[in-house]
Amino acid sequence: MKPFLRIAGIVLLGAFLLAAGLSVSSCASNAARLSALESTAPPAPYRIERDAYGVPTIYGETDAATAFGLAYAHSEDDFATIQRQVLAVRGELGAVDGEAGAQADYFGKLINVKGQLAAGIDTVSPQARAMAQGYADGLNLYAAQHPKEVFRPQVFPLTGEDVIGGFVLVSPLFFGVDSIVARLFGNGEIPPDREPEERGSNAFAFAPHRTADGSTVLVSNSHQPWEGAAAWYEARIASGEGWSMQGALFPGSPVILMGHNAHLGWTNTVNRADLTDVYKLVLDKSGKRYQIDGEWRDLDHRHVWLKVKIGPVVVPIRQSVWGSVHGPVIKNKSGAYAIRYAGYGEVRQFEQYYKLSRTKSLEEWREVMAMQAIPATNYIYADKLGNIAYLYNARLPKRDPAMAWENVLPGDRSDLIWTEYEPPERIPFLLNPPAGYVVNSNNLPWLATAPADDMKPEDYPGLVGVETWMTNRILRAKTLLESDDIFDDADIHRIKFDKGYDKASRLGEEFTAAVEDARAAGTLTEAVALLDDWDWTADGQGAADSLALIVLQELQWKLYARDMPRPGREILADADAQLRRHFGKLDVPYADFARLIRGKADFPLAGGPETLRALLYRPAEDGRYTAVGGDSFMLIVKWPGDGGAPVTKTIYPFGAAMGHPESPHYADQSELFSKEGFKISPLPEYN
Repeated sequence: MKPFLRIAGIVLLGAFLLAAGLSVSSCASNAARLSALESTAPPAPYRIERDAYGVPTIYGETDAATAFGLAYAHSEDDFATIQRQVLAVRGELGAVDGEAGAQADYFGKLINVKGQLAAGIDTVSPQARAMAQGYADGLNLYAAQHPKEVFRPQVFPLTGEDVIGGFVLVSPLFFGVDSIVARLFGNGEIPPDREPEERGSNAFAFAPHRTADGSTVLVSNSHQPWEGAAAWYEARIASGEGWSMQGALFPGSPVILMGHNAHLGWTNTVNRADLTDVYKLVLDKSGKRYQIDGEWRDLDHRHVWLKVKIGPVVVPIRQSVWGSVHGPVIKNKSGAYAIRYAGYGEVRQFEQYYKLSRTKSLEEWREVMAMQAIPATNYIYADKLGNIAYLYNARLPKRDPAMAWENVLPGDRSDLIWTEYEPPERIPFLLNPPAGYVVNSNNLPWLATAPADDMKPEDYPGLVGVETWMTNRILRAKTLLESDDIFDDADIHRIKFDKGYDKASRLGEEFTAAVEDARAAGTLTEAVALLDDWDWTADGQGAADSLALIVLQELQWKLYARDMPRPGREILADADAQLRRHFGKLDVPYADFARLIRGKADFPLAGGPETLRALLYRPAEDGRYTAVGGDSFMLIVKWPGDGGAPVTKTIYPFGAAMGHPESPHYADQSELFSKEGFKISPLPEYN
């Protein structure tokens, strides 16, 4: 998941006019703007308490006051990242981050976040809007009290609509609209499915009859970047209005997005349902009209201004935004393409998350999920009564199964412009399978429990857009889950942190093919011999683990992008050269090669791409691989069989003070994370 885009092809013309037409607010007016916010008051009393790891618990007399406190606490830890999220919603990120920020701003204008909000804000309940405003005011007060941390005073005061708009902007990124837009701006005619970035996660739930102590267990194991706008932030909340929950959220969110309350919990994994269609338009010679059903229509056209920081100044640059009845339109050298994606015009994503966090039963939870305002992501559910479930949450358009929707579609046919969605009862849902477990690792929905209990595609005839992708992680998970009858805490820990690769997985097959291609080259005999002896685990115990990691990571990125990998001999030759250059040998100990580095923290790691102990790395200047994502915020909650309070443990790779290297909480969880440990995290009660 990433809230900011890399949209190629926005050419920043006019940069030489640095001294002309610039609007620069004076320092005095900016200071006055922030000073006016110092009187911002919370909707009701609140307080912030932090545990030994700096993780905040926010207590508020009302839900809105709790949201206010959450905004303030998160700002104390990482105000810079929250600001960038808000700036992207406002279309002002380019004024801070230059061209890269302007690309994100253009995406927001392309999908018309402001217009979607204006048209749909009345569908958001007053209670949810009050929550959003409470959060915005928490940010406003922090900005007023910390003016030196403010990037762009001109955007303050923030409003509740800015907060709700963040969900509208980010929502389509979960199912790859950003990748499609980027490819089209790069003049690609048929956009590939994804960019080479793994967006994964693992999730498990165990019913009482499958656990040693009779408890219900939920394992939340999201894979996200460890820094930035898509990095998790851990928090606990307790409101005098009965709202209590703990888990994780993204910067800019007034609610916990995955975690649990006293009654139930859920976690998410990214699914890859086909929720976006691309149409090639037929334009007339003017390029301003398009044909549909034999008639010509005018393209919608707007001029927008992008504010782009170039050197010390902000330059306004005019760009065109086009649209058709299909949706946003992008023009490139290949033609004009319209994009239609699920959930366009929906602005209740935030409200659905808020309502979910207040549910107390399976029936309430399912009723809220039926809103379908959250258009994508799998859900694994568990509750104190012993219920477990898997929902392939996807707002699937109603489409003709005979049509190849994965291809670029003709834009001159109105019958291909879908207007309805499949109802909730048509979306794959598995409740309490006899096997007593459910699992998802970003795989097709028909592999969620024991084979005899799994859902089947024939039970959902005519459903278009359901993914068919398999991962190494699901194959490993299924092997491990089907090997035991009863699971104790040690078993669950062992499964979650498994570091094995299945030779029958697509990644396993590509790895084998790469080694064989290198063998055929005849010039990499030492590297090939080392990999021949590899034990197919990234546990740090074998001499080949470091070499295998370099090969596996490149292969996995290519596979996830649905791209063809390079020839194996090239991949292995580069890996061979890299290890020899930096370490003088190939059998580099994994503990010396794969590291968690954060400030002064520097610890060894075991695990790798596409293992259940998922870790993604970036090469450092010294040749080591530094982890940057994969296993991120993790939570394991148990509801005891005797009906007692839930018992929870959590961990994060770094620490709560994400934006403060000087803080003791900048990396205080890193050593525990590297050792595959957890900290105890009690659910708060309002007092």
